[in-house]
Formats: sequence, structure tokens, C-alpha cells
Amino acid sequence: MGGGYWDTNAFRAASAARRAAGDPDFGYSDRMRNLPRDQRTAAPALDVFGAQAREARDSAEHPASTPIVVLFDVTGSMGMVPVTVQKRLGDLLGLLTRGGYVTDPQIMIGAIGDDQFDDVPLQIGQFESDNRIDDQLREVYLEGGGGGDKCEGYALAAYFLNTRAQTDAWDRRGRKGYVFFIGDEMNKEAVYARSVRRIIGDDLTEDLRVEQVYRELARKWHTFYVLPNLTSYYNDPEIENHWRPLVGERLLKLDDPDGVADLIALTIGMTEDAIDLKEGLADLKATGSKTHRAVGKALKPFAGRAVTTGGGRLPEDL
Repeated sequence: MGGGYWDTNAFRAASAARRAAGDPDFGYSDRMRNLPRDQRTAAPALDVFGAQAREARDSAEHPASTPIVVLFDVTGSMGMVPVTVQKRLGDLLGLLTRGGYVTDPQIMIGAIGDDQFDDVPLQIGQFESDNRIDDQLREVYLEGGGGGDKCEGYALAAYFLNTRAQTDAWDRRGRKGYVFFIGDEMNKEAVYARSVRRIIGDDLTEDLRVEQVYRELARKWHTFYVLPNLTSYYNDPEIENHWRPLVGERLLKLDDPDGVADLIALTIGMTEDAIDLKEGLADLKATGSKTHRAVGKALKPFAGRAVTTGGGRLPEDL
């Protein structure tokens, strides 16, 4: 997968046509909510049960593909984040490509729920380079569920990537891709074998330790957890204490949820050593983004750590 090119004009025209027709951007969610619970399913393009590989491959169009995975927690108030990012997809792709942050980005969209309580707890699409990114994002079912235990199935999504994602970036060049978990809660206590069997279809017989799953993920992926300021958990030390051992300085707290797309772009650019934080924030201002201060604040701790390959110089006004 991953052929073609992003067309911002086509993206805007399609959005305008939906508005004129009175069609919602996330029409699949509306259709699912009008069905009985036992009939609600993931869209075919995002269904993970029995799924084969999710591939980010090189091609004549994209000879040096960079795989990028964006996984949204769609429980509770978090369901608004995909809506915000959908409106900013053109800006995200523009920063990544025109800004020279990374070569040939291929983006895969996914959605995470509660694998113990939700009807559709995991949705993951394919890697795409063109406007099919928007198609997949708009087909996410924004279930808005969750179990009330301050834990969601993030690690189940990590397991899926460990067992399904195949990338030429890693296989041919030994280069890691990028995974961004956008959420506000903790992992379940384990990747439950029963959840894997029921949701993904693998014949797993024993639960997997969360630490083990993320350690495997980190072998091939730069892994980030983005905590937007949406709920009472934003300043909950339990959330930070849970994620720090798993992702270290790559836990990014974002004051303004509207800045998720900008944050993803700058984080990639800095990790690739294409920009430092000051240069990235200048790029944001040049695009008219209103989120540069929140993004700068979120990335300041990350930029200041030696583990980061880029972003060593910090703006003095942050």
C-alpha cells in the first residue's frame, strides 16, 4: 500500500461537498450509532479480525517510505481528537513533506477502545500516502465507550503492530518508523489472550506482559504517547508514572488538543534531525498555526534530552 500523493485541493473540495450536502465528516460513526449494539462493527478497511499484514513499502513514487502510525483513543472525551486532526490533515502532510522533515511519509490510522467493554475496541487501517488517509480517518467509529477503570487497550494495538506491520524502512534500511498513541489513560494490566483471540483472531494462549509488548514495539518504532489536555487525567501523576517507564521522555503533554497534528509533524522532524524545535515552531507560525506555544511547551522536555537526535537548541521564550 502507500501509492499516490496527497492532494490538498481535493481534500478541501470533498469537505466542502460534504458540508453542502449536509453529510458529516464521520458518517460511519453516525451509521453505527443508529444500529443495535450487537450489529456495530469496524469499517472493512479498519477491521483487524483475521487481518493480514499492514505494509509500508517503497515504490517508484515513494522510494524511501517512512511509516507513521497514529492511534487515537476514541473513548469518552478523547473522541473529539480524531475530528480535530481530520481537519488538519493537509497541514500535517504539508509540514512533513514541504518542510523536508521526512521522506515519503506513509500514514496508517487506528482507533483504540476498551477490549473488555467496548463493541469495537480496535480499528487499524493500511499505510497510505494519498487522500485515502482521510478516507480511513473518517471511517473510524468514534465509539465513545470505555470501562471506567482508567485503562484502555493501547497495548493490544501495540501487539497488533508487532505481529502485522511490515515496513521497507526497517527491512531494507534498518530505520524505525513512528507510532503515536493519542490518549489520556493507562494500559490494561496485560495483553489478555482472550482479547487477542476475540478481537484479532490469533490463537494466543497466555497473557502478555505490557512491558514486553512495548519493548518489542520499540525495536522497530519510535514510540510516543501524547496526552492532550482534555480530561481530569491530564495532571494525574498516576498516568505519567505509568507511561514514563514505557516511553520515557516521549510522553508529550499537550495543553491545546488542536495542536496534535502540529505536534506529530515537529516531533518527527526533530527525531529525524531535519529541524530543531526553534525552526519547527517558526514553520508552524509561517503556516498560521495558533498552537505553536502549546506544541513548544510539549516538546521542550523532549528536545532537551540527549536521546533525541535533533532539537538540541531551545527557544528562549519557552
